[in-house]
Amino acid sequence: MTAPRYPTVPVERAWNTWSSRPAELVFLPLGVRLTPLAYAASTSRATLFGAGGAVRLGRHAMDGSLIEIELAHAGTRLALRYRKPDPFAVIGDWQTLATGEWGLRFWLSLCIAADDGSPVRYLPDARCAVVTLGHRHVAVAMAEAPALVSGHAAPADLAAEYEREGYWHLASRATEAACLALRCNLEMHRDNRFAAAVADRADLAVARAQELLRAPPEQPALPVQSGRHEGALDAMRDALAWNTLWDAANARPYIALSRNWDQAKFGGFGVWLDDQLYAAAMAARLDPECARETLAAALAGSTPDGNLACLVTAKDAWVDRSQIPVGAFTAWHAAQHGGGIALLARVYPTLARNHDWWWRRRDPGDSGLASYGTSPLGEGLYQGTHFGARNESSMDNAPFHDEARFDPQTGLLDLIDVGLNSLLALDAEVLALIAAELGDEAAATRHAARAAATRRRIGEHLWDERRGIFANRRRGGGFVRSLGPPSFYPLVCGAASPAQVARLVGWLDDPATFGGRFVIPSVTRDDPAFADNAYWRGRIWPPMNFLVWHGLRRAGEEARAQALAAASVDLFRRAWDDRRLCPENFNATTGEPLDQPDTDGFYTWGALMPFLGVCEVMDVTPWDGWTIAHDGTALHLGPVQSPAGPVTLSAADGVLTLRRGGQALLVTDLIGRLRHIRLAPGLLRMTLPAGAGMIGCPAIAPQRVRHCELAGAALAVRAEAAGFALDIPPGPAGRALLLLHDAA
Repeated sequence: MTAPRYPTVPVERAWNTWSSRPAELVFLPLGVRLTPLAYAASTSRATLFGAGGAVRLGRHAMDGSLIEIELAHAGTRLALRYRKPDPFAVIGDWQTLATGEWGLRFWLSLCIAADDGSPVRYLPDARCAVVTLGHRHVAVAMAEAPALVSGHAAPADLAAEYEREGYWHLASRATEAACLALRCNLEMHRDNRFAAAVADRADLAVARAQELLRAPPEQPALPVQSGRHEGALDAMRDALAWNTLWDAANARPYIALSRNWDQAKFGGFGVWLDDQLYAAAMAARLDPECARETLAAALAGSTPDGNLACLVTAKDAWVDRSQIPVGAFTAWHAAQHGGGIALLARVYPTLARNHDWWWRRRDPGDSGLASYGTSPLGEGLYQGTHFGARNESSMDNAPFHDEARFDPQTGLLDLIDVGLNSLLALDAEVLALIAAELGDEAAATRHAARAAATRRRIGEHLWDERRGIFANRRRGGGFVRSLGPPSFYPLVCGAASPAQVARLVGWLDDPATFGGRFVIPSVTRDDPAFADNAYWRGRIWPPMNFLVWHGLRRAGEEARAQALAAASVDLFRRAWDDRRLCPENFNATTGEPLDQPDTDGFYTWGALMPFLGVCEVMDVTPWDGWTIAHDGTALHLGPVQSPAGPVTLSAADGVLTLRRGGQALLVTDLIGRLRHIRLAPGLLRMTLPAGAGMIGCPAIAPQRVRHCELAGAALAVRAEAAGFALDIPPGPAGRALLLLHDAA
């Protein structure tokens, strides 16, 4: 009996686009693949629609319940769709959108194969293909019978046959093979439907597949965002889902940095540390299990020396260096959205070792300020070089490293990097929160002290008073000339004084430096390197916007944070709405992502731009807790994960409603941002924006309320519909609301 290939994948996600071919659907527990293949007689070329091919990636649910993709080949365009009525069944259909030649001469084949080579049989009477793996059977049926069924060793062999023999070739006709192809042409099958079903008896699988063709499923409800920052959650959902792949070499699912890179550049899989960390933070809003898997892939790069490896691929491993320390921040974020304390307990030891490694290996002379470098470990590309040390910053060719000298003895650049030290301070601060949550008060105290000391040194040593900005500084020397968004990272760790904040944010407004229509450029616009428009020399990068936005929020610069989020979403939508691009970076002058050949057009961290539109509405941070913002306009966001579980946020007629399932947890007409929200059995707590308004809890009857106070003073509770309401009097922002009630 043949054992299932990957039996532990969650069954709800078993059918999905796991491979590097975006049109291919895989039932991962059995390794069964449905692979579309197109052949155009006009060009005598066939295609399997591989990564980076002529496809337009449409809507994609994280669990694969809805997948839409447009396929193009030789002037013909097809719309392909998959839907799942249940975890063991899938219905597919295609529609012809445009023909580049007579339909008879354009063939679309659906190839069915199992990874272990188990034979696929065609049952002519049932017009169904069946493959058996152990006690499981997978049946695939078509609504309109194929014009031809042929057998091959693999889909690539059919592609080669088409190109060698054309579509008239009949010698490969078969009813059993390792790969069976159900071959259709667009004259006979301009549109068609097919269904696949998994069962524990072959006849049941066949019957279920045929039944599915008679009653197509309804469209599933997907997480969406409308109103403010419309489409932001939708775009993030699709980008993450399309880049969620199966890493066969390591037997794990994860969100890749780009499905286009896994095969072409990395030889099968690639984990670039920060890419996977950002992906996990985003995925936690939609699928906590997927976030956990992606975090696990990132942390699997932990080395015996203590650091998290910068890059691990099928071809190379950069264990001599790490990447900017955003691990604790992103993991903490994932834990607040469904991962919980179990996730924190799992990741904390690895993240704490990585943090200690930075100070042990990257702080010459125990100065309390770190530099980027490369250790004498491993055999990775660029190990022991100036470029390898720069690469640790993730900003490989950034001009603010141009003035750095490399010491081959220490393996370090002689620059004290303001971005690195700011993120180390943030890392220590969040590690302190995690340690406290886990009950390790000694470690929490140690991390908190490290965070405070690092913040103090940043403010004292990396503030350029003459220019009014934080900057990189030569050890024992002056500040470097070039400036980039890391100059604002002291905001995210709380290192900037109010006076420094006031001067610093002016740089974001200046169109000669970091301002302008498209923001934030990776170097000031008046820097000679800006004109290079090459990677980190002038282009706009989503991670930089993400970190600066968080810094502005922490510093109380709400208006600037809102403006940055809006600009980020708008820039992203210029590429997304019409072309469905999720760019790696953008031209800072034109906003175009694909004006230079190095930019990947569907890169996971591109979704950080619309993610800011999601976070503007609802977010969780270490400094503000769970926050929800209401501006009085219509809104829908969700369902998304929150500290209270999966919720939906909506606003209509000036009233904002937070729901979990069909139950309204909270309603309010207060305008502004609710902060430090806590909804737990017997407890409602939050801090309020300025002004007056109403807060209600429809699910809690007034008689269950035991205590209610606002800013320390008693607040009356009145009955409202099925629950209670509070009339909030005028007052300043930051007032604390506390309500205790009997749990249901």
